[in-house]
Amino acid sequence: MASTELSRLYRDYIDCLNQQDWDALPNFVSEDVSHNGRRIGVSGYRAMLEKDFREIPDLAFRIVLVVADAPVIASRLSFACTPIGEFLGLPVNGRKVQFTENVFYTYRQGKIRDVWSVIDKAAIEAQLEPKRMEAEAAP
Repeated sequence: MASTELSRLYRDYIDCLNQQDWDALPNFVSEDVSHNGRRIGVSGYRAMLEKDFREIPDLAFRIVLVVADAPVIASRLSFACTPIGEFLGLPVNGRKVQFTENVFYTYRQGKIRDVWSVIDKAAIEAQLEPKRMEAEAAP
């Protein structure tokens, strides 16, 4: 698959997520997909995404950067959302937070087979503790 075709396929996958079109997910994700080295299958992947959208009702995936070198996609995603409770073990509790995620995907036979994801948790922590940071910055 050419890198330009892979990039288009990835953008269609992100549209699928943003539309929460879970029935279409198997069109983009392999039956034996893994996430951060753990084989969870397409049903586990779907359950993970559905949970994310339940816990973050205004979740939207925004592509900042995509680099395609078939069979790999590297992507930087941006989020501005309002988790309703804890997020990544942090007490967000309805506060609007902004953060990024760096994700690498490996495709096999036109579908995502492996996903490696790192979320910028430090950016969220900094937003949850602005008074502490202001105090530390004061002369």
